[in-house]
This record gives sequence, structure tokens and C-alpha cells, in this order.
Amino acid sequence: MPHTLPTLADIEAAAQVVYREFPATPQYRWATLSQRLGADCWVKHENHTPVGAFKIRGGLTYFDRLKQRGEMPREVISATRGNHGQSIGWAARAHGVACSIVVPHGNSLEKNAAMRALGVNLIEHGADFQESREHAMRLAAERGAHMVPSFHKDLLRGVSTCWWEFFKAVPQLNVVYVPIGQGSGACSAIAARRALGHGARIVGVVSAHATTYADSIAAGRVVEAPVTTELADGMACRVADAAALDVLMPHLDHVVKVSDDEVAQAIRTIFADTHNVAEGAGAASFAAAWQERESLKGKVVGTTLCGGNVDSEVFAKVLANAN
Repeated sequence: MPHTLPTLADIEAAAQVVYREFPATPQYRWATLSQRLGADCWVKHENHTPVGAFKIRGGLTYFDRLKQRGEMPREVISATRGNHGQSIGWAARAHGVACSIVVPHGNSLEKNAAMRALGVNLIEHGADFQESREHAMRLAAERGAHMVPSFHKDLLRGVSTCWWEFFKAVPQLNVVYVPIGQGSGACSAIAARRALGHGARIVGVVSAHATTYADSIAAGRVVEAPVTTELADGMACRVADAAALDVLMPHLDHVVKVSDDEVAQAIRTIFADTHNVAEGAGAASFAAAWQERESLKGKVVGTTLCGGNVDSEVFAKVLANAN
């Protein structure tokens, strides 16, 4: 088992750090979603965190570990499409650390605004996340700032608390669907399942328009893939993280690719049945379950509404384009 995965003791300690900021998020069995799917469909509501996404858990534990080691920097820099940046901005503000975040041009306006509201110095650079990430690394080196990665064992400690909560609350889960951006969510699900000795199968979900993780898992090595998704920005990664890949390859049951059209339909379905707003990546989990619904009859299925931070204009357009 890769050394990056937190143990049960690590996760339990991380939960105490997370719960200083907000309580455990709910998980509900939605009757209408279950009726549609032909299975017991549970939703983990990470859209109910203070930044509307699961990422905040990792930022809190990452900074807590820096503090414990006496390594708190004067400035941090990172790259994001939005939710990771809010997580780092929240934690940096709490610790009085200057924070600069690099986003690609054309990034979500409302995610950008949310980061600025947290005191983030927002820098727009590059055509996609990978270009933003490379620019952030250059800036950190030039300025002597601490570069916060998108995948790191101290981020996993916090994110694992989400899945630890879910598996404890719904021990009867047969299968869970986990969106893959840079891998922290899926690797944390694996860690929590292992820590609790849970038997659920874990299915990875990628955008059909950003397939680096699916391609890399199939090839057994990092394979770069173009990003063309217009809706699932949280999964819009061009280059898989090698450390995340090492965890995912032996432990994912399989990987499902979901198109923007399927994600859009899942956004509409989630809103109609639960009246919760899902961003593209936040709806990908249910989109994958819906794609595989024939094989899920009678099972207990876990999905994650891992983020609800979709721009108002985008959400309105998705709802208006219902078939």
C-alpha cells in the first residue's frame, strides 16, 4: 500500500481538525433518485461545506501539518480550477498566511470571486489547469513561496474524512462512484475503505473530454490527454499525477467516462429530485451511476455531490436545455 494513504488513526485525528471549522456533512437516501436508478441511491452532500465543496477538508489538514512541523511559510502559491483554491485560501486566511492562486483564463467567474473574497491574490495564466500549475510552480520558486500541490498525503488526510463519514454512516454500501480530478477524492475513498475494512467497490469517474486518468490506468503509466470539457471543470486535468495513479490502479474496480451531455442531464436530475445545485464534477458521480444503472438494480449505491459551485449563467443554461 503506497505510503501516501492515511491510516484510521490519521483520519480520526484529521476529523478533529476539520470539525473545528464545520460539522460532518449529511448523506441522504433520496427516494426519487433511488426510484429512477432502481437502487438505494445515497448522496454524500459535500456541497454543504463552507466553500461548497469537499476540498476544504484537505486544505485544513495540510496547513495543520505545516503548523505541527513548524514549517508555516509566509506565503503559499497553488493552482486550481476553483475548489482547491478556495480550500487553500480558507486555510491560509485562518493561519494568517499570504496566498496567491493561479487559474487559467476563462475560469469560473463565481469561483474566482469566492477565492478573492477569502483574501486570495488571484492570478490568471494559461489555457488550462496544467499551464496554470506550471506557472504557479515557477512563481513559487521565484518568490521563495511554498507551493501547495493538488495531490499530497497531507491533503488526503483531510479529504479521507468525507469518505470515513460516508462509510460509517452507510455501512451497507455496495458500490461508490468517485469523480477523479487530480485524484485526492478517489485515493481518499480508497484510504477510508481500507481504514474501516469496508467492502464497497470503488468506481472512478472521469470526463469523457479529459481522459488522462482513464488512459493512464489502462496504460499503466502517465498518459497526457487533451481537455475539451466545457462543463466538468473540476475534472479538467491534462496530466495525471503519478503518485495518485500508483494508488488508483490496483484499487479501483473500474473507470467510467461521462460526457458533458450526461453530466448536464445529471445536474438537471439532481436538482429536480433533491433541489441541490451540483457543479459539473459534482454531478459526475450520479452520471456514472446512471450510465451503469442496469448493473445496479437492487444494490446500495453511493454517489457524491462533491461540489455545488457552478456559475449561475452555466446552471441556468443547463436547466434551460432540458430535453
